[in-house]
Amino acid sequence: MSKYLIDKFLFTVDRDPDLVERYREDPRGTVDWWETERANSILGCHSGEASTWLRFEDTEREALASHDYVRLFELGAHPFLTLTLFIAMFERDYDEPLAFQKEYGMRLQHFSLPYPDIAT
Repeated sequence: MSKYLIDKFLFTVDRDPDLVERYREDPRGTVDWWETERANSILGCHSGEASTWLRFEDTEREALASHDYVRLFELGAHPFLTLTLFIAMFERDYDEPLAFQKEYGMRLQHFSLPYPDIAT
């Protein structure tokens, strides 16, 4: 499992408003593009520095491509990263303030301690 890569995806997409919209409208295409073009870039370095071996496992790719934040939580994605990105994408679809956050919590309520390990 590549929790680091999942978290890197969530982190980098959340910090780019254009990518947030792209991921909202075309999640599968965005995940495929990001994995090909951005997964191996080294954050915080000048351009041109990259690794060559990082890729999502099939279950991770599918969870990202289907916006399945419950599955991402099960896989060990950092809950703050999933929550902030999914708020940016879906909060606007709700009429009531905090409605998406309440739904997020409700959909995760079946988990009990200890929660999935989020260490990378």
